Amino acid sequence: MKRQRQIDALDRRSDPWDFIIIGGGATGLGTAIEAAARGYDPLLLEMHDFAKATSSRSTKLVHGGVRYLEQGNVSLVLEALKERGLLQKNAPHLVHNLPFVVPNYDWWEGPYYGIGLKLYDVLAGRQNFGRSKNLNRKETLKHLPTIEPEGLRGGVIYYDGQFDDARLAVNMAQTAVEQGGVAINYMKVTDLTKSHGVVDGVQAQCQETGTEYHIEGRAVINATGIFTDTIREMDDPDAPSTLRPSQGVHIVLDRSFLPGDSAIMVPKTDDGRILFAIPWHDRLVVGTTDTPVDEVSLEPTPTQDELDFLLEHAQRYLVNDPGPEDVLSTFAGIRPLVAPPSSSGEETSEISREHQLHISNSGLVTISGGKWTTYRKMAQDTIDQAATLADLDERSSVTRDLHIHGWHEHADQFGDLEMYGSDAVEIKELMSDDPSLESPLDDRLPIRGAQVVWAARHEMARTVEDVLSRRTRSLLLNAQASIDVAPQVAELMAEEMGRDQQWVEEQVEAYTEVAKGYLMDPSAVSSSSS
Repeated sequence: MKRQRQIDALDRRSDPWDFIIIGGGATGLGTAIEAAARGYDPLLLEMHDFAKATSSRSTKLVHGGVRYLEQGNVSLVLEALKERGLLQKNAPHLVHNLPFVVPNYDWWEGPYYGIGLKLYDVLAGRQNFGRSKNLNRKETLKHLPTIEPEGLRGGVIYYDGQFDDARLAVNMAQTAVEQGGVAINYMKVTDLTKSHGVVDGVQAQCQETGTEYHIEGRAVINATGIFTDTIREMDDPDAPSTLRPSQGVHIVLDRSFLPGDSAIMVPKTDDGRILFAIPWHDRLVVGTTDTPVDEVSLEPTPTQDELDFLLEHAQRYLVNDPGPEDVLSTFAGIRPLVAPPSSSGEETSEISREHQLHISNSGLVTISGGKWTTYRKMAQDTIDQAATLADLDERSSVTRDLHIHGWHEHADQFGDLEMYGSDAVEIKELMSDDPSLESPLDDRLPIRGAQVVWAARHEMARTVEDVLSRRTRSLLLNAQASIDVAPQVAELMAEEMGRDQQWVEEQVEAYTEVAKGYLMDPSAVSSSSS
């Protein structure tokens, strides 16, 4: 997957595209795959990098949503559990089964959560990842050796999925292209075009060259997540706001704070949201918060209150109390929640994660809401409606059984390259051909020169941030180490992409500025978390 080839395909096109999809996150990429796999001609345009915003900042779970059961939203749980099973089948190199333990400190928690998780098992049916069961105190400590033992009565274990969100997004872009679609990052849609009051295309600008494009499409699909209302206002300046954005923050700790293979799930924190402590890439991810926000941004930043909240809860449940000096990275993501006007007083943690599909009077198709786990179903529903709107031949969905790029049934054999799946073979060959690309660039990070070259050569990485944040996840695993390694990454990319020394210096400076927002300032922590 090379960006110039995608640009060339755009330049060659004289007929209108069947679909112009705006947005390169989970929903937009899924929609591009859905359309291309059916034999349609989709064009996907992303203003920054694939999964730059919300889709790379999740809690890293592929799940049905245990808490939605408590809300009584059984239909959403059923749909998500079904999609969870399909995603594990179609991307086994990225989606893994993970045991979760709910620690019980009150007498009623064991039976209460035990019954709820039994229902979760039943709803999963044949696609269940494992049967839940109650654990005694000794069994709980075996699964969670560093859980706070004082007052611990036992626990309940259940099974769900975890994944690497940004890596899946990159593989989805590759899948869309392999199926015949065109996907371009750093291509910003600046306006919608209309004929006789009907949306018939977009104006777009390449963010690298400044080249302007007028692109025609039979249907235009708005799949921009937190920027949904921005595109809707291009269509209708008076369009009412539909988003109720909520910020979720995570902190990343060393794996020693929770060794073993199990995650912790706390069903109800002080803000009413579920809290997770999840093993991920040999680190521990703790999150998430739920804070309503007024403004959306490509680079949201955690508030001090959110960071205090997470540290306080981590200290409450872990024997070794993590302090601010132990936080390797922090990251914030904004959820594009969609709620009707009647829910204006509702807590964001209570707003449904079901997706909504809307077609405006001028024909703009907007898909919003939803969650990572259900992206495929969202895409299927979107193309079903958009194809009818565009008066295209009806074609059935085939994505239930479509393998995502990188599919490999036994990718664990590739060790720390497992997340590349079948591509790991070629990355190993790259290291064999050039041994200088084999050694880790920094002992604190699982990143090698070969991965940098591969990202620039085959995964449309255009910047140092693309590589360190989304192609390798280094920014989340250790923000300071990623800053330290940025000059090496820039040099490798410059050699691969034919860039000069000025580009290298500009890239390092730009990346450092972004990465500083992921560092935790120990001096800023309030006394409540000490």
